Amino acid sequence: MRNHKKLNHYLAAWNLSNPRLLTQTATSHIYTATHETGTVVLKLLSSSEVDEQRGALALRHFDGCGAVRLLRCDESAQLMEYASGDELITLVERGQDKDAARIIAQVISQLHGVSQAAPPDGLIRLERWFGELFNKAAADRQAGVESIFVRSAALTQRLLADQRELRVLHGDIHHRNIRQSSRGWLAFDPKGVLGERTYDCANSLCNPPIPGIVHNETRLLTHAAILADTLEIDLQRVLAFTYAYACLNASWWLRGSGGEEIVRWHLDVAEIIEPHIHI
Repeated sequence: MRNHKKLNHYLAAWNLSNPRLLTQTATSHIYTATHETGTVVLKLLSSSEVDEQRGALALRHFDGCGAVRLLRCDESAQLMEYASGDELITLVERGQDKDAARIIAQVISQLHGVSQAAPPDGLIRLERWFGELFNKAAADRQAGVESIFVRSAALTQRLLADQRELRVLHGDIHHRNIRQSSRGWLAFDPKGVLGERTYDCANSLCNPPIPGIVHNETRLLTHAAILADTLEIDLQRVLAFTYAYACLNASWWLRGSGGEEIVRWHLDVAEIIEPHIHI
């Protein structure tokens, strides 16, 4: 009932009609709606939803360059451009995995090409973003366990102490967060992170969640090289940040229950990459 009241409020306030529920997540209810003559996305946020607020800051910063446009927002809702085409994962499903990697690189290039003269306040820096990995590593060290989390945290601290080319980052680039539109391939659902641009390569190399693809060593190294070459960044740093991210994601999922498969998925990626890192 509360969400219905909220929906009606924004339909009236933002002159929207024909709402259709697309999906419900832990952070929001997401609808398509009609605004004037076009389709838009209305995202109604859960109370005190901080990640989504940072995401709005990032979308406003990107201003439609490689990402959907943020049309309106307040603390409880966001109105965005609707990318009506296929998700990027459909290319992988059709056997066009390398093409998808090139598209990801092009989208990242557009996002990072936006002027960085005045990044918005309120973004989360990579140093804080990796907090859960550092906590897990500290707990393992205290327990006398020299785990992959300990090794990854040490490498991450070296990377973060020597960050290069700081950018407003999407923070969650993968095959289901990029869709085709009339303006080309566009990213959505950013996390609003600030740090070295290499980090935005990491999540895509751990995706898509299709068995037999991500954990192929040749594929992983080939796609890392595609990203590094297209974006003109150091391949070793792409591998290092992917290793760091994979362990970070595993540490996030270790906090709760029912995430064993996701933890194993990311640790398998990290274990494939680790022998190839020479930083």
